[in-house]
Amino acid sequence: MMSKSELSRKANVSPITISRIEKGMPCRMETQRKIILALGFNLSDKDKIFND
Repeated sequence: MMSKSELSRKANVSPITISRIEKGMPCRMETQRKIILALGFNLSDKDKIFND
C-alpha cells in the first residue's frame, strides 16, 4: 500500500489531485496515465484503477 504523498511524488502530481480523484472527481487522461504507471500497472490496466 502506498501513501497519498508517496503516490503524488512518484506520479508527479499534487497530493490535492490524488485526494480529488479518491473522492471520485474526474481528472485528465495524462494524470491517469501518470498514476497508473506510478502504481506499477500497465496502461492496459486502466479499468482496474479508474472507473470512468
